[in-house]
Amino acid sequence: MSPKRSLSVQDVARKRLLSVEDAARYLGLSPRTVYNGIAPKSKDPFPVQPKRYGRRRLFDIRDLDAFADSLSVEK
Repeated sequence: MSPKRSLSVQDVARKRLLSVEDAARYLGLSPRTVYNGIAPKSKDPFPVQPKRYGRRRLFDIRDLDAFADSLSVEK
């Protein structure tokens, strides 16, 4: 079995649905931050809800882009 290859941000940006790890890399966050935010009883829920495909949780890159665009810019 070959080791899991780490995707670059450019590789991640070409996919439509991203795993939790890829979504975190795309947003520049820790995967643990995303996992904690999508937990069922999270006190600070992640603003983008993942789609379910079987047991996998996948984020639509368009939803992630909309979330990133909605963040305010500090002046």
